[in-house]
Amino acid sequence: MPKTAETVLEINLNHLEHNYRYLRGKLKPETKFLGVVKAFAYGSDSVKIAQKLEELGVDYFAVAYVNEGVRLRDAGIKTPILVLHPQAVNFEELIERCLEPSLYSPKILKEFLGVAKELKQKDYPVHIKFNTGLNRLGFWENDIDYIKERLEGRDEIKVTSIFSHLAASEDLNEKEFTLKQISNFRKNAQEFDEKINHTPFKHLLNTSGIINYPEAQFDMVRSGIGLYGFGNDTEVDSELKPVATLKTIISQIHKIEPGETVGYNRAFTSKGYQITATLPLGHADGIGRQYGNGNTYVNVNGQKAPIIGNVCMDMIMIDITNVDCEEGDEVIVFGENPNAEKFASTSKTISYELLTSISQRVKRVFLES
Repeated sequence: MPKTAETVLEINLNHLEHNYRYLRGKLKPETKFLGVVKAFAYGSDSVKIAQKLEELGVDYFAVAYVNEGVRLRDAGIKTPILVLHPQAVNFEELIERCLEPSLYSPKILKEFLGVAKELKQKDYPVHIKFNTGLNRLGFWENDIDYIKERLEGRDEIKVTSIFSHLAASEDLNEKEFTLKQISNFRKNAQEFDEKINHTPFKHLLNTSGIINYPEAQFDMVRSGIGLYGFGNDTEVDSELKPVATLKTIISQIHKIEPGETVGYNRAFTSKGYQITATLPLGHADGIGRQYGNGNTYVNVNGQKAPIIGNVCMDMIMIDITNVDCEEGDEVIVFGENPNAEKFASTSKTISYELLTSISQRVKRVFLES
């Protein structure tokens, strides 16, 4: 990979393709594949990621909010886009941009029906979400009669799919709970089909669900973190390739004498003669203060260099006493070694949070052979 002269987030589209094909290979040929590109495509760049996935033949995209879907439409993305958490104030724009809402409560269903009628829609595609145990969003099982009553005699909308979300598909200690969720969803789906007299397609599995419960793939699966290189399992992670690599450089090197301090609040005190390096990124770029004070390391010329002192807004200091390097050398914050999951774990968080925290002021560089 090319060396960098500044802080960049390299996005490897070849790795994205590898991950997509790996996950796709776990499925039946007829099963649809939804790529989750919310949160700026997990910090990568939703447009570039969606363009590549569209080229690869993905069947659906999912975003969290309407404005995320608008950005994709403005970039020319034609693939259907499911909006997972739409708000009523955005319904008109959602319809104008041909985005498909998840309707998850009696209130949101009623409000969308009203807007669809006002805009003279016919058979507008919507997705009904059921709560099977995550207790975050979704209709309850006993809401099916209410949905039926609201839809009878109406043609403004058409239910394209029904779906739910697993709470702990990555944790095999929670297998009993997950199997109960799958069973509940099957029951909801059957009752919905019978009462609505219509058969929308079904989807339930996330990345860990694809890996651990392929028998429940129904008509479509949804993958987010897996596409970006993480499967919530070390064995699966070894098969996937991290899409994002955060790189920076050494701006300046300092020789520190015994008893000298480094950074804000004098959080680091040298125990002897040490050498430190300052890097041009900080908590404003997504590397929070929790990674400082020796909790985490970065990779300099293949060697570990711990982060020392408090992480600043725009700078991080590292200990390079035993590292052969000089000003201008490249530093790998995370990528393959350490990867985002390992880096994040040093502060008791997860790759999702780290990846989505990388500020958009960090330049994205795209690699594809």
